[in-house]
Amino acid sequence: MQFANQILSGYGTTIFTVMSALAQEHGAVNLGQGFPDWEGPEEVRRVAADALMAGGNQYPPMAGIPELRRAVAEHDHRFYGIEVDPMREVIVTSGATEALAAALLGLLNPGDEVVLIEPLYDSYLPIVQLAGAVPKLVRVEPPHWQLPREALTAAFGPKTRMLLMNSPMNPTGKVFSDDDLTFLADLVKAHNAVVVCDEVHEHLVFDGRAHRPMMTLPGMRERSVRVGSAGKTFSLTGWKVGYLVADAPIAAALGRAHQFLTFTTAPNLQRAVAHGLTMDRSYFDGLAADLAAKRDLLSAGLRRVGFDVLAAEGTYFIGADIRPLVGDMDDVEFSRRLTVEAGVTCLPFSAFYQAGDIRNFVRFCFCKRESVLEEAVARLERFFAAGGFQQARSA
Repeated sequence: MQFANQILSGYGTTIFTVMSALAQEHGAVNLGQGFPDWEGPEEVRRVAADALMAGGNQYPPMAGIPELRRAVAEHDHRFYGIEVDPMREVIVTSGATEALAAALLGLLNPGDEVVLIEPLYDSYLPIVQLAGAVPKLVRVEPPHWQLPREALTAAFGPKTRMLLMNSPMNPTGKVFSDDDLTFLADLVKAHNAVVVCDEVHEHLVFDGRAHRPMMTLPGMRERSVRVGSAGKTFSLTGWKVGYLVADAPIAAALGRAHQFLTFTTAPNLQRAVAHGLTMDRSYFDGLAADLAAKRDLLSAGLRRVGFDVLAAEGTYFIGADIRPLVGDMDDVEFSRRLTVEAGVTCLPFSAFYQAGDIRNFVRFCFCKRESVLEEAVARLERFFAAGGFQQARSA
């Protein structure tokens, strides 16, 4: 260990990998890790297959093929009215996590302060620390995930360089309101900071809501970075195609980091994603409607089992309070034992917080086929009807 990076050696294996491996070991229905169990749009996959065989498999341009960069720009104008120069303000990355790394490493200097809103997607904090920056954590808490405005105001200071935010938010399912976004934008502008917006679930918003990029707010175009993900938009998480959109001077800084990370991304996948982004709006609306129906199916089932189910306004994820079923059992113990003893995998919410004091909530993923969600609920109903963990201990 003397040769290991001191920051990264302090982190264990990501909770997603740990729980997915446990699910596989015990034959559990995996509602922990957020990946769909269908293959994505056939027409998008067909473009990738045809492009692979047609040639053009050597290095594409570092910032992405022009076709995809134009498609990203056109997408942002079609859905949000954002005017984007595709050749100067779009960078294609090998997934959204790489996009986040390029954004943070490209914009932060040692000693800069970064405001982050917990619960956090697990890559945020280590990348901030690798950049030598100082995280300033502010939390939203279950069950309502209300934005703590006094705490956020106090977190911003003379060394604040960046706000890193996620909406629609993993793992909470929260979609920040226009009022919340305006409040955050005012703080960013007042402190001459930049905001990096993880918007990978931008098309997974439910119940008539509409995603609004921070970039569209007054005065935010020149100080915002948008992070998008083809994996989430087209249910192709293994492709690892992401994209960054930012004002040209910021995009140049992001590109300088990106060139030393993955440099570029598979050209056939880029061509397929370019095609996908130009598809009719009915595809995007249909994706959200389908996922909302899956959310409702799982929510109803979890309530029948006895969970206190939280609202999910977007994303793949729904939270649940475990206390009605198991009292004060720790969420990590609950998640592991539910996988082993009931054959259903979820994730503990405490994995997304740093202080370790949010211990009674778990996250279920509903981006699965209806039959899989129904099987998960059936297993839970049988397990808890038979006495749950008490029955398992006595057996």
